Amino acid sequence: MSLSWSAKDHKNTNQAAAAGLKRSRNDAGNKVTVVLGAQWGDEGKGKVVDLLATEADVVCRCQGGNNAGHTVVVDGKEYDFHLLPSGIINPKSISLIGNGVVIHLPGLFEEGDKNDKKGLKGWDKRLIVSDRAHIGMVCVLYTLICLNMMFILFLLDSIGTTKKGIGPAYSSKASRTGLRVCDLLGDFKDFSTRFKNLVHQYQSMYPSLTVDVEDQLKKLKDYGERLRPMVRDGVYYMYEALHGPPKKILVEGANAALLDIDFGTYPFVTSSNCTVGGVCTGLGIPPLNIGEVFGVAKAYTTRVGIGAFPTEQLNAVGELLQTRGHEVGVTTGRKRRCGWLDLVIVRYAHMINGFTAIALTKLDILDVLDEIKVGVAYKLNGKRIPHFPANMDVLHKVEVEYETFPGWKTDTSAARKWNDLPAKAQNYIRFIENHIGVPIKWVGVGKSRECMIQMF
Repeated sequence: MSLSWSAKDHKNTNQAAAAGLKRSRNDAGNKVTVVLGAQWGDEGKGKVVDLLATEADVVCRCQGGNNAGHTVVVDGKEYDFHLLPSGIINPKSISLIGNGVVIHLPGLFEEGDKNDKKGLKGWDKRLIVSDRAHIGMVCVLYTLICLNMMFILFLLDSIGTTKKGIGPAYSSKASRTGLRVCDLLGDFKDFSTRFKNLVHQYQSMYPSLTVDVEDQLKKLKDYGERLRPMVRDGVYYMYEALHGPPKKILVEGANAALLDIDFGTYPFVTSSNCTVGGVCTGLGIPPLNIGEVFGVAKAYTTRVGIGAFPTEQLNAVGELLQTRGHEVGVTTGRKRRCGWLDLVIVRYAHMINGFTAIALTKLDILDVLDEIKVGVAYKLNGKRIPHFPANMDVLHKVEVEYETFPGWKTDTSAARKWNDLPAKAQNYIRFIENHIGVPIKWVGVGKSRECMIQMF
């Protein structure tokens, strides 16, 4: 028997391998649809997710914690979500909290029970929690720290956080002192030792911090037993969902591009990657399985907390947008700062995320304005700059170049299709679409899912 290996054999093997690789890439499995914020958050992502979740089989959260807040209105009932994916409303869908989320366990169950009283029955039977997710023990400790030490509150206010302990929880994760769901459900004696070490670490930093360790451990054990039926290996669950029968899988981003830890207006940002890369790291899925990426933007701009805001309107226009838009943070209760739509930041968000379509929300808030401005470029020392500045000192100095449009002065809240919108509103929408270079798929003119006009 000959064992010789010819160049022809080698060529044939390479061709077969290439063909197999091509089939493998073409048969990568189900694609996930991603919904992300394109501004500073609060764009109405919950409404878009709710709209898509009506047909989704799986709805996932991939990052953030209970610092995020989505409000969804269904059949006249208003639900507030912080940790639970908005898709939990759909009784036929599974909701997944991925490994990239930091989970404040008291907050999770408090949120579930609160929405249960509003009619959200059986939410815990359709929720899956990744065993690799970090439990926000530092969130609990930080609450105690803030109660004991007012200067910590001052420091948190200086960068405009939600004071939920999310940053410290992610810091603990990065420094490898964090505790995960799998730890809580594993050897509780080992978990207890690690928790005590974590408490000791914080008490050495903040000597006035007092913690009833045994009481906290008892609560954690109870939470763990309640959580246990929901816990799965998140990576394996997602792999099976991607490579099993056809499924519609939706990923709900929390926060937004300008709050991303790497790409946002640092340091006035959140502590996770709330851009498209966070989907892969926060769920354990390959980039090949990312399908549609929908960006959500308001028809104007808002942000909570401090930091540069080039198109902010500290005048009657800003007050009108704040009042008409009911611009109050779901999580913090703080009034949002308001200004004209800034297409520089939306275009920047598109550069990072590669949006396949945009949802433009809250168009109806502009109905009463005589004229409407849109920020289209930044100038520095009289010259246009083609990029979004990384340095916040520079961003504070930019001059915004605006395009001005006549207001339509017509109530759009009853519009349900494109032709119902006044021509001037249509012109405003088309300008935004053309300037960003991304099609607008939905236009929102109210709170409920029925108020989302689908364009295509």
